[in-house]
Amino acid sequence: MNIIDKAINFVAPGIAAKREQARTEVVRQQAVRQVTSQLISGPGSNGRGYGKHGASTTKSSMLFWNTPAGDADVDIHQNVPKLRERARDLHAGTDIVAAAHKGLRTNIVGTGLKLNTAFDAKFLGLDTVRAEKLRSSIQREWALWADTPKCDAAGLSDFYQLQALAFISTMMSGDVFALMPSKPRRWSTYDLKINLIESDRCATPPDIAITDRDRIQSGVEVDADGMVVAYHFSNRHPGAVGYNLTGANEWVRVEKYGIRTGRVNVLHLFEAERPGQRRGIPVIAPIIESLKQLSQYTSAELAAAVITSMYTVFITTPADDEGDSPFDGVGMDAGDLDGADYAAGASGDEIKLGQGAIMRTDPGEDVKFADPTRPNPNYEAFVRAMLKQMAAALELPYEILTKQFTNSYSASRGALLEAWKMYRMRRAWLSKSFCQPIYEEWFVEAVLKGRIEAPGIFDDPAIFAAYTRAEWHGPSQGLLDPTKEVDAAVTRIENNMSTAERETAELNGGSWEQNVQQRAYEKSRLKELGLTEGGSGAGQLATPQNTPVEDDEDGE
Repeated sequence: MNIIDKAINFVAPGIAAKREQARTEVVRQQAVRQVTSQLISGPGSNGRGYGKHGASTTKSSMLFWNTPAGDADVDIHQNVPKLRERARDLHAGTDIVAAAHKGLRTNIVGTGLKLNTAFDAKFLGLDTVRAEKLRSSIQREWALWADTPKCDAAGLSDFYQLQALAFISTMMSGDVFALMPSKPRRWSTYDLKINLIESDRCATPPDIAITDRDRIQSGVEVDADGMVVAYHFSNRHPGAVGYNLTGANEWVRVEKYGIRTGRVNVLHLFEAERPGQRRGIPVIAPIIESLKQLSQYTSAELAAAVITSMYTVFITTPADDEGDSPFDGVGMDAGDLDGADYAAGASGDEIKLGQGAIMRTDPGEDVKFADPTRPNPNYEAFVRAMLKQMAAALELPYEILTKQFTNSYSASRGALLEAWKMYRMRRAWLSKSFCQPIYEEWFVEAVLKGRIEAPGIFDDPAIFAAYTRAEWHGPSQGLLDPTKEVDAAVTRIENNMSTAERETAELNGGSWEQNVQQRAYEKSRLKELGLTEGGSGAGQLATPQNTPVEDDEDGE
């Protein structure tokens, strides 16, 4: 104890005791910090290199940041059910989440990814006439199956609507499954059906032995090499009424590939982030916490704004001698917001704000007005800052997420181009994971039924791939400046940097083949009618010159 402490102890013993207690607490905290640092520090946290920065266990900002390492099962699979439930709840009740999910679906799938046959005519030895005949046959037969709900096992959606449903379900729940059973039905030319199964129904059956739990995780079964061999599905959704009733639930094991044919039985749509990951997570999983808090904040601000819009007079009177409430039990229910029935014993337990509600005053009573300080002037700036971070996590520019294009043309175009990088990536993923495998299964049935001629298709995998090669085109990007962008497309075609088919699909989602056929018909039709096109050849009809009407023989 130094001289100052001795003096304080002599003059004010209580203060001296508090100083000594604070000094002891500081020493204790330092000791705890040192011991904790020694306990949680790993071999790599040696105070050198990253050990002084991101891997530090001694800095105050990193001291209690304990990050145990887990495999994909521990970190992802065990948490997927809760993430899935919360993501769906946010989709149902949070506008920005619904906008994100539906915006991705609209821009990536839209009205559907359309088939563009791209079989290798040269490898297959097809001349121009035979190639065109095969192309027309494929497009006609494909439309017969894909354009009607006959392709859906439930009989509700056509193939393009199934694409949209599968995609938005994957974004919302993390993954979705598609079975491809053969179900002959009346009035259906093809037996192939698409049966979409929601992610909740794929789970590990409760009767699976503990020793098999490592092989079967979250309903996905792998072999000794880690290859997926089967999926386990429940015949009922776990949220369905009566799911837990005895005998009401059955589990089915479905092989991923057919034992005899090797054809695909189950399509599993999800985006993996880690090796060994067998199930997907909702696209909003990293920002669920922020979204929930932002939703609560928005609701609070909205409620405050509603209160602000109400014009209500409060009457304040001093309590009587017995301390009773000056309101004397008076309340206003939802039907009395105009101040009516202001009398003792009226229904209601609370005084409610109303639209222009004015309560009768007596002489000597004070009048005060409800004046909440809302809306918050900082609300918009704060929400905008939060949404920018969330948009980045979704790989979307803020302008695309909120549909606000208030900046310059260059900024808006830059936002669109950035978004379309992600759109194209996910469109390619959906094409390869969903559309192409289904198209190949349909093609096999069409050949077996004799509706499409494809000699040698089952003789060699290379021939099969040559026949079934296809491209899938979706909605176009849209044009901010049509003249500039069309000129750029023409330049790319003229310099052999692109094709007319690709540019047509990207500019307006159309088909170059169908366009030229329609243009040929239009030109021949104009010629039949004695009309001409505009000078640009763009199909503008020239107005026929009016010819004078000759007088008849009577001069009338």
